[in-house]
Parts: sequence; structure tokens; C-alpha cells
Amino acid sequence: MKARTAALGAVTVALVVSAVGCGPSDDAKDGKDAKPAPSGGTSHTASTAPDPAASGSAAPTSSGKVLTRAQLAGVALTTGEVRGYDVTPMQGGDETGTERSESAACRPLVAVINGAPEPAPAATVFRTVMDKSEEGEDDQTVVTEILTSHRQDGAQQLMRGVRDAVRACAGGFRTSSPDGPSTYTEVKQLALPGAGQESVAYQVTGSIEGEKVPLVFQLVRTGSTVVTFYVANFLEPTTPKLPAELVAAQAAKLP
Repeated sequence: MKARTAALGAVTVALVVSAVGCGPSDDAKDGKDAKPAPSGGTSHTASTAPDPAASGSAAPTSSGKVLTRAQLAGVALTTGEVRGYDVTPMQGGDETGTERSESAACRPLVAVINGAPEPAPAATVFRTVMDKSEEGEDDQTVVTEILTSHRQDGAQQLMRGVRDAVRACAGGFRTSSPDGPSTYTEVKQLALPGAGQESVAYQVTGSIEGEKVPLVFQLVRTGSTVVTFYVANFLEPTTPKLPAELVAAQAAKLP
């Protein structure tokens, strides 16, 4: 499964943000290696259109523990856990994107694009996952992972906010930032395989010099932990593929 990205090295959400003409970066806040696992879900909310409602597969249980940053790093995917993929801490600083949504309804989507999902997490870890077989290719599969832990019902709020925003912002939205305004022309829910206890997947279409740039996100929640997967296609206006085996593997590691 190829997520055609014009990836030169480690692609971050920050790169997406700036490449789409959006706000700056949302780089790394991690300090260890570790990476993803599989799916399942109690109250399994699948990311199938049009309404991400419960689907019936055997759902995983959860301790509900709010993980520290070190603990998040410990449940993140590591190289070798999914055959053919290298996993590394995301390169960059601790800064996140600075885009601001012009619409309150679309703010959850912009927060994810910034690499700072809302409500604010208790801890965050960033990883970059790359397909080793495609190394050196312009269309190398590069997936960004953001693992966040949340207090109280923050994880459920995050999922609910994103799901509502996908519906409310189907016609697109605009943002502003110190780098200037940006326009996203479309938001659509995607029918990707569900994972964890709750999952939602969607595509946001941005633009670079008038060319469509599809950005695909999938959020997976188990207990108090949410993993956001991101992949983009900078080469052509077709939906990039998010490798299901990565999502499944990461989801399986969540406590």
C-alpha cells in the first residue's frame, strides 16, 4: 500500500502544513523509540461513511491509564514490529503549527493539522514510519504518528470533536497564520478499517499553487490514548494510502 508522498527524509505534519501553504510546523515532542500495533474495540466506532457508528467486531479492553510521555514512547511502534518499515522519533523541535481556523466548527481539524489535537493532551510522542522498500523514491510511503494521552474524558472529547468537524466542514474551511491564509477545499470521511475502541478516518484537501494536495488522517482511540496517523500525496491529487497493517499494529499496543 503506497501513500504517495513527496517525502524527502522524515515527513512531518509540519511539512504538510507549510507545503500546503498553511501554518508552520508541528514537529516532535518525543524522546524515545517505539511504535504501533493492531485494532479491535469495545464500542468499536469504525471509520466508515457516512456515519462513523459502532461496528461489531471483537473490541479490545483498556486499562484507561493516562500514560506519561515515557510510557507513550514505550507503546509506540518500533522498527521490526511491522515488516518492511523503519520507525524513528520525528525530527524537529517542540513547536506545533500556528494555523487558526476561521470557523469554530472546523477548529478540531485544524488542531490535528497543527499536530496539537484538542483538548490538550497530558503527554505527546511523535514518530515517523517509512517503507524501507521504497527508500529513495519520490513516492515513498511516509506516515506520521502522533500519540497523545488524555485526562478524564479528553480522549473521547477529541474523537467526538473531530467526527463532528468532519461532518460540519465537508465544504472546506479557511485558516490564518503568521505565514498568511490557507484554504482547504474539501473534507470527506473515509471508509478505512477500524481499530482500537474507536476510530475515525477522513481526507482534507489542501492546495499548493493551485494544485490539490490530499491529506489523509486516521485517529484511533483505546482508553485514554489516541493515535493520529497522517499521510499526504504531494505528487498527484489522488487519495494516499495509509497502510492498514501499521494502524492495526499500533492499535494493538495501546493499553
